Amino acid sequence: MKRFLALALFIFALTPTGYTQNKPIEMALYPENKVPGNLPGPDEEKSEASGGILRVSKIKIPTLTAYLPPADKANGTAVIICPGGGYSIVAIDHEGFKVAEKFNEMGVAAFVLKYRIPDEKNQTDPSIAPLQDAQQAILTVRTNAKKWNIHPERIGIMGFSAGGHLASTAGTHFERSLIDNPDRVSVRPDFMILIYPVISADIAITHSGSFKNLLGGNASAQQLLLYSNEKQVTAKTPPAFLVHASDDGGVSPNNSIAFYQALIKNKIAAELHIYQNGGHGFGMHNATTKDEWMDRCKNWLNGNGWLKAQ
Repeated sequence: MKRFLALALFIFALTPTGYTQNKPIEMALYPENKVPGNLPGPDEEKSEASGGILRVSKIKIPTLTAYLPPADKANGTAVIICPGGGYSIVAIDHEGFKVAEKFNEMGVAAFVLKYRIPDEKNQTDPSIAPLQDAQQAILTVRTNAKKWNIHPERIGIMGFSAGGHLASTAGTHFERSLIDNPDRVSVRPDFMILIYPVISADIAITHSGSFKNLLGGNASAQQLLLYSNEKQVTAKTPPAFLVHASDDGGVSPNNSIAFYQALIKNKIAAELHIYQNGGHGFGMHNATTKDEWMDRCKNWLNGNGWLKAQ
């Protein structure tokens, strides 16, 4: 695996636009796989497909998979995609790879983040491992923007379910860099796309499993408040597009509503779509409606100027 990643990075570096026959390229997220806070031990990562969903578990070595549109179609915008999975697995295909392909059709470069699963066996501080990976992904894309035909101020982050919690954490906790960043490159995303996201630790609306997996079973009130991202919105928080279903029995739609209200309170541009039905985990296609939320997302991106070529 390490030899494959090294070869992929070598080929990637030699390609002027970072794009070869429209094939995705998986790369090590951290240089030389020096992952901050990782403890020594075996890599027990496992991939399993069932019910049409590809689940990756026990992720210890994070990666970033680049999907770059052809140079003549690229508009300079990029999005980093964080698939969901309750901080216990990563649903990397229908909430990752397939979404990246759709963004390429819009001329948007997409990067699927296979972030670490919090685990005290693997990390000194499991609670910050996913955020470190999200920040490193933003740093990687921003520092390679010219090579990959991306505008450094048009880099967004997207997340589904617990991946939405991670994306919203990146969008509200960027003032403090948790990674090696000697040049102080901004790790603030320029926009957020949050799909049925976990947001809040408020007991009335929380997805307790995600918070338990991230913070452990004995999280302090201070920790829970810190990662209740509707409480962390400020005037510097980036714009957001949110999607949820009213009948979501896994993650209450009140998570999206609370975050949207916090954005509006702070005068942050935001758009929220709540479908009558759809449940949880529908990915790009809500089977209960003919409406495609990705079309609405495209309109939102276009309306904010992110699909205009630069």
